[in-house]
Amino acid sequence: MTDAEQREAARQFVNRWLGKGKEDEDGRSYWIDLLTNVLGMDNITERLNFEKKVVIDGNTKRIDVYIPETRVIIEQKSLGKALDQKIRNSGEIDLTPFEQADRYNSKLTFDERARWIVTSNFAEIWIYDMNQKQPEPTKIALDELQSKYPLLDFLVKKEVKTISREMEVSIKAGDIVGLIYDAFLKQYRIPDIKEKDETAEQKIKREHKLKSLNALCVRIVFCLYAEDASIFGKRNMFHDYLEAYEVKDCRRALIELFKTLDTPVAERDEYLEEDLAQFPYVNGGLFADETIEIPPFTEEIKQLLLTKASEDFNWRDISPTIFGAVFESTLNPETRRSGGMHYTSIENIHKVIDPLFLDDLHNEFQQIQQIQVKRTRDKKLEEFQNKLASLTFLDPACGSGNFLTETYLSLRRLENEVIKEKVNGQMTLGEVNNPIKVSIQQFYGIEINDFAVTVAKTALWIAESQMLEETKSIVYGFHDDFLPLKTYVNITEANALRIDWNDVISAQKLSYIMGNPPFVGTKLMNKKQKEDVKHILGKYNNYGTLDYVSCWYAKSCDYIEGTNICCSFVSTNSIVQGEQVAPLWKELFARNIIINFAYRTFVWDSEANAKAHVHCVIIGFSKNTVNSNKVIFDGQVKKTVNHINAYLVDAEDIFVESQRKPICDVQEMYLGCDFKDDNNYILLEDEKDELLEKEPLSEKYIKKYVNAKELISRKHRYCLWLNKADPIEIKKSPTIMKKIEAVKKFRLESNSPDTQRYADYPMRPARLRYYSEERNTCALCLPRISSATRRYLPMELLDADTIGGASILMIPDATLYTFAILNSNVHMAWMRTVCGRMKSDYRYANGLVYNTFPWPSPTEEQKKKIEKTAQGILDARLLYPNSNLAALYDPLTMPSELVKAHNANNKAVMEAYGFSIKMTEAECVSELMKLYQKLIAEQDKK
Repeated sequence: MTDAEQREAARQFVNRWLGKGKEDEDGRSYWIDLLTNVLGMDNITERLNFEKKVVIDGNTKRIDVYIPETRVIIEQKSLGKALDQKIRNSGEIDLTPFEQADRYNSKLTFDERARWIVTSNFAEIWIYDMNQKQPEPTKIALDELQSKYPLLDFLVKKEVKTISREMEVSIKAGDIVGLIYDAFLKQYRIPDIKEKDETAEQKIKREHKLKSLNALCVRIVFCLYAEDASIFGKRNMFHDYLEAYEVKDCRRALIELFKTLDTPVAERDEYLEEDLAQFPYVNGGLFADETIEIPPFTEEIKQLLLTKASEDFNWRDISPTIFGAVFESTLNPETRRSGGMHYTSIENIHKVIDPLFLDDLHNEFQQIQQIQVKRTRDKKLEEFQNKLASLTFLDPACGSGNFLTETYLSLRRLENEVIKEKVNGQMTLGEVNNPIKVSIQQFYGIEINDFAVTVAKTALWIAESQMLEETKSIVYGFHDDFLPLKTYVNITEANALRIDWNDVISAQKLSYIMGNPPFVGTKLMNKKQKEDVKHILGKYNNYGTLDYVSCWYAKSCDYIEGTNICCSFVSTNSIVQGEQVAPLWKELFARNIIINFAYRTFVWDSEANAKAHVHCVIIGFSKNTVNSNKVIFDGQVKKTVNHINAYLVDAEDIFVESQRKPICDVQEMYLGCDFKDDNNYILLEDEKDELLEKEPLSEKYIKKYVNAKELISRKHRYCLWLNKADPIEIKKSPTIMKKIEAVKKFRLESNSPDTQRYADYPMRPARLRYYSEERNTCALCLPRISSATRRYLPMELLDADTIGGASILMIPDATLYTFAILNSNVHMAWMRTVCGRMKSDYRYANGLVYNTFPWPSPTEEQKKKIEKTAQGILDARLLYPNSNLAALYDPLTMPSELVKAHNANNKAVMEAYGFSIKMTEAECVSELMKLYQKLIAEQDKK
């Protein structure tokens, strides 16, 4: 889920559960709802253990909820039960909910012991970190969930080590910024006119006011941070300065303060009032623009700044990485309108930068630490620090700068470790030279949004301030004032796809490129973005199928020519699936791009661009072989491989391209029947009954009709099937004749030439290749679009008289063997790798998926076994005659009998391929690609 979707899911969850909840009746539903709909956990029934048994003093007790993979115990109480009050338990013991859960925990085996304990009474969730000596709860009220849901990541992610204090503080800071923004917005005199009705002059004025509001909030936040971090020299300087003025004078006071902060001390009026003269010179351009408009204060604004934003909150501990993003999302009109934070989690940033360079740097430092000879070690430490200071980084779509900021922080933390080794904890007498060599001047960004540029610069300054203080704590005697700002932030405001990156930093001077370019699909791009794509990718074959993010790969490919620059981008997984693979990667590989590491598809859980695809990949690439071994990250598994192809599997550079016919000797798959009839031939139940009542002879022309929706819901509509109907009989039916006339008219007046050409055959469906009048056996049908949450595509065997619609695919006269193979995990793995996507849903195409699929060559015995497991799947479905395919294949409700039947089928099919049942999906696809390549080679010889 995108962050916007997750926030909305959290809001809906709050609305559903506010004011209700009984422990026994609602506890299970509450946690399934939260984990599934808000936190995105799939296969939940397989991953949760409700009522887990523990034995205490010979008596069996039950843990309300236990999550094995993340080692979480949840103790649920009813609404109104205080979570800090002792409750009488069986055995006449008074325990708080936490003490009760901890008692259960003590009776689990060592491997099962809880890493986290959670207590809840529906209105509150308290979290206890069991790695703490004295666990103290982190508390989340239900009505706070919409902003605090990231604190619950530990429920579904093994890698969460602590509940981030930085995240808590930064999210709260974002809430405060939002209040400040909204309070000031009321004071700007912006006419209540819809944008489409504005004159050019009104638009300019409105945009200037909003830009002024954003700049004002940035400045205020910097002042709030500066007073808490002692950058201004002492605490509460901004607070005390503003407090001394009456509300009517606060506007003038703020204007004078900003002017003072932008004036070097030596150039100030020598008679400047003391309350202003005490403030240092900031520099850096943050307070330079005097054209920004500052509106009058209100009592509400003054108290908000003095109390909630200053007295009640300490800005010192915010994470500049998180806060920069939260800040930008709070204030940027574009992201405010989209309802989402433009925020990438620190965890996900490290998925990009760790394998790109940070892991290697840490390993190098650890090797230096092992050197026993002090002189040699000191020399190596000096060389290593110089190396850190020589590295340069570019994010060509930097947004609020969170990748740059986190990279800077990571590099400076490593440098501080080096400095600590060099001083060896020794106290230095007197003043010392500045030991810091890493600078924010090593970091470059390109960003098209002017406000995001300002935020990115501010976030880097805050990061620089924090790391300076950390260095001061290491090197005794080192004192260096942060202000005035001495370093320049290299963030360029420009369209990254139009600017020459060499104008930002020469490729010969750059070390790494990383980032998270915009997620915009081919069908969602605006006119300017389409022009950008043509500008960058115009020479690529079929470039019109490529997503916007492809431009950053192509531009990087040209930019890094003749260098050792390594790149790493987060991307929608569409560029390694479906029809986009060949157009992009054939070109990139032809230009000597090498994939050095990759994260296969995963949920980019904190990216909040409302148009962002939820399923992403990370691809690290260069034009030189950084290491002979390459690395693929697949879920929790890290695998070293020899080569990574465009599908992010360990296989040769094979491109699966759409085929007109199956590459194996199997039945053909066809698109369902496309009537192109403006719904004249499709009938609901009552329409069918009405027609039969008027004209009973029309019954012979009515057939069952199924489209994807009906297929999955196991329902049907009806259709008029007039293909090869006797004209003399048709003319006896006035109702049918009217429908034929309407269809002809619709086709003639259509803007589509494809539809117009069928106007001469109004009784015939536009597409009916799959249908044979002589067919008397079942057809296998599956939807062209299916939810990615399902492990298996929902398929059905339909009787010969049922007509399949345009949103399904059909194999006429299908056998049990065909049904079994297509329902196997082998076929599903192939489909997930090569199919296209619609949003996150699978988009099955007969040409790209079915026709390219390498079928096994089973023995007769293996084939019979496979047919038997196919029947087992159908038999398991029959146990639930009232359930449709949506319910049967929902990960939450899939019956155990059906799961077992599919597992048996998977095993049988894998045996037919000669595959081990222990093979991962990626390994399975790798073997299938070898088979595909062999089959294509044989096909080309014919």
